Amino acid sequence: MRLQTRPLLRPGKTSSPRWSLPPELLILGLSLWWLVMEHGRFFALVAEHAAPVPTTLQLALGVGVLGLNMLLLAVLAPGRALRPVAALLTVVAALSSYYADRYGVYLDPSMLRNVLHTQPAEARELLGWALAGHLLVHAGPPLLVLALCPVRARPWRRALAWRAGLVAGSAGVLVLAVLMSFQPLASLMRNHKELRYLLVPAAAVWSSARVLVFDAQEAAGPRQAIGLDAASIRPAAARPQLLVLVVGETARAANWGLNGYPRQTTPGLAARGVINFTNVTSCGTNTEVSVPCMFAPVGRRDYDEARIRRSESLLHVLARAGVDVQWIDNQTGCKGVCEGLPTTTVAELNPPGMCEGGRCLDEGLLAGLDERLTSLHGRQVLVLHMLGNHGPSYFRRYPEAFAQFQPECREDELQRCSREAIVNAYDNALLYTDHVLSRLIDTLAAHAGRVDSAMLYVSDHGESLGESGLYLHGLPYAIAPAEQTRVPMVMWFSQGFAQVSGLDTACLAGQAGQPVQHDHLFHTVLGLTGVGTALHDAAWDLTGGCRPEPPSAPAAGEVR
Repeated sequence: MRLQTRPLLRPGKTSSPRWSLPPELLILGLSLWWLVMEHGRFFALVAEHAAPVPTTLQLALGVGVLGLNMLLLAVLAPGRALRPVAALLTVVAALSSYYADRYGVYLDPSMLRNVLHTQPAEARELLGWALAGHLLVHAGPPLLVLALCPVRARPWRRALAWRAGLVAGSAGVLVLAVLMSFQPLASLMRNHKELRYLLVPAAAVWSSARVLVFDAQEAAGPRQAIGLDAASIRPAAARPQLLVLVVGETARAANWGLNGYPRQTTPGLAARGVINFTNVTSCGTNTEVSVPCMFAPVGRRDYDEARIRRSESLLHVLARAGVDVQWIDNQTGCKGVCEGLPTTTVAELNPPGMCEGGRCLDEGLLAGLDERLTSLHGRQVLVLHMLGNHGPSYFRRYPEAFAQFQPECREDELQRCSREAIVNAYDNALLYTDHVLSRLIDTLAAHAGRVDSAMLYVSDHGESLGESGLYLHGLPYAIAPAEQTRVPMVMWFSQGFAQVSGLDTACLAGQAGQPVQHDHLFHTVLGLTGVGTALHDAAWDLTGGCRPEPPSAPAAGEVR
């Protein structure tokens, strides 16, 4: 007897449970969920910027966001990729809406780069039960549907036809949204371009693509050499020279005691004769933008992120002129400005009592400074990159001895604290920064008989502490409040350094109230170190008018 067998499925057929969810219905449902659950801040800001909001504009935005979400899933999640991609985007959308609602975060490329470069210790400070609850409500239901409901499978030809129709339909919905209210919609998006970074998860996908493409291009070749003509134009000094450049973190000018803040958050600096600049503007609102920008020849006034990140920095120009350059980091790295130069971290130095749980106190930056000054020869620029006032856990930035202002917020989630407690913790962190800078000055002054030294401190950006409902930093520059862009800056000079550089410190102090930008740093440091290059622009050298002969290029023909 011969048994006959039949295939369970005909060739080209796929199996599917008796009841299953059509992919198109799943995409529509998930897109509606994102529209309703994750765009609260987007529509709140629309109402604020376009008040009164025409009904047609409201409908157009709703239809447009729905179409955008559908198009995103239709393109990125074909076939069996639908469930994992949808799950990932759901979590991303929920995370994005949480930080947008809580801290006013916009997920633009620079903010995403900050996220990608976040250290584990820093990431832990941004997690908490509030985030877990938000994820449970905003991501839990759709993830449950994705896990339990079978998705209908179709033969590949039919699946392709359906997906092409979905893409075309989603694009049509977007076009319809634009046509419904073209004039007010165009005006809104033209005047408030930052709103697009609240469209989640589309903003995350767009920013990710931008960052990946940009970083790939940056890694494809060497950095563009600048300052090829750099050379010392100052006669050799009898004693070693040291300029300590301190890059602060998240210190804002509004709470800086030397700027007239009602609280004295800078008592040490006030007693040490520093020159305090009261009107300083940062290049960016986050470290990823500001640090590369402040070390570039042309910063905010002619901002070109690609050019800045693909070129060498001020430090390379100094090194080319024979200056010994070293970078010590207590943050998330130098963002490329010290690439190829001697670099270390406080964690690697591991000074006693300074490091715990992946974080180190800023006093650790001063470890070994006495020994460095004792053995120093020639000219050196030492860059210290502080942890400073990095939030939200301000209370972790200083020892208990500096908890002067009470009550202080001792929570990683700022929403658990009163605004008074948040400001107190922030001011305590500033008080500790003042202590570190004061110790640095005292150490330099103690070696003034052997080493001519100077210190320049400037913060990379500011911080919002609840003003207008905003916290932390990183807003797009065009809409960032002054709290995020106005920063403190101070200079200190030993008598020997001022003499050898021909600097009239009284003259410089008399100009300390003039508007200053991060753009001044590049040219000012060249002037202080006596390095001449065609890149040096005397108009942007803060010390140029207070020295008899500002540094100038030894020769023309600079390759930029």
